Amino acid sequence: MALALPVLGLRLGFGDAGNLPESDTPRKAYDLLAEGFGEGFNGPILVVAETPNGEEDVATLARLTEAIAGTEGVASVTEPQPVASGNVHLINVFPEAAPQDEETADLVHRLRNDVVPAVVTGDTPVIRLTGDTPFSVDFADYIGNRLPLFIGAVLVLSFLLLMTVFHSIVVAAKAVVMNMLSIAAAFGALVIVFQWGVGDNLIGLGREGPIEAWAPMMLFAILFGLSMDYEVFLLTRIREEYDRTGDNARAVADGLAATGRVITAAAAIMICVFGAFVLGEMRDLKLLGFGLAFAIFIDATIVRLVLVPAFMELMGNWNWYLPSWLRWLPTIRVEPGMQARPEWRRGTAPGAGVAGD
Repeated sequence: MALALPVLGLRLGFGDAGNLPESDTPRKAYDLLAEGFGEGFNGPILVVAETPNGEEDVATLARLTEAIAGTEGVASVTEPQPVASGNVHLINVFPEAAPQDEETADLVHRLRNDVVPAVVTGDTPVIRLTGDTPFSVDFADYIGNRLPLFIGAVLVLSFLLLMTVFHSIVVAAKAVVMNMLSIAAAFGALVIVFQWGVGDNLIGLGREGPIEAWAPMMLFAILFGLSMDYEVFLLTRIREEYDRTGDNARAVADGLAATGRVITAAAAIMICVFGAFVLGEMRDLKLLGFGLAFAIFIDATIVRLVLVPAFMELMGNWNWYLPSWLRWLPTIRVEPGMQARPEWRRGTAPGAGVAGD
């Protein structure tokens, strides 16, 4: 849980040459530009203005340029440059902060939401902010707004599927929560290393920066699938033993003993493969490999081999509780010859005296 807390400070964005080691040529060029012209020179904001009304729009654009120059976080602004026979004007805005800094993202939002609407009150000139920096901000905002919906949909569907397969709301809820623990811990570790810069030199990073905007959604999809694979593999073996003996404690012990070595071996292989990505030179590949390797390590050791069996041991026969109003669910078995105990069909936790209601 402690490793998951840094996720609350997760900031999406994109790395750039400033995140490379200081010995790399692109980083040297980045630092020279920042030293000579300021950090924001490496990521200017391009303001594109459609000016179909000629002088009237140009006058408004001049007031906008003055307002942008006085905005907090702006280092300098160029005069509007006409193109396309004067129907379009371009303005370069140079932030004070580096392109990947949070202050620059705040500046993009401030210009769009406050500065431009305060000056441009009519339909023209039409103002748009573009360039690498606004694109990065827009993409990060887009992914960040939809990430909770994506995660929520996956969790709900996974819960419904597991409840159908194992005929238990407890096992299904436990599986979803346990899978989220390993993923949240991996995201927290990413924030600590890549965003806060703790130990970043050990994996060849130049300095801290935002988490790549595409990474959380990609990592969640991959890791949740891998975690669910381990979970179903373990639960299926426990379920088979329980159907055969009716003894929950014995089923948990035998299921863990039968699958523990396979889970550990498979996890070790994937940790080595994904960990090799960290040895590369690209920051996004390092981030992807580190996140995958760390999550699988946590999932296959602490979560899958400690927390899950311990929880199921403590819950006893309550693991297999299903309300009677859900007994219409179809019976699905990994092994066709394995039959469910009669109590499963009645929606009762066997031996626990739990009413199926």
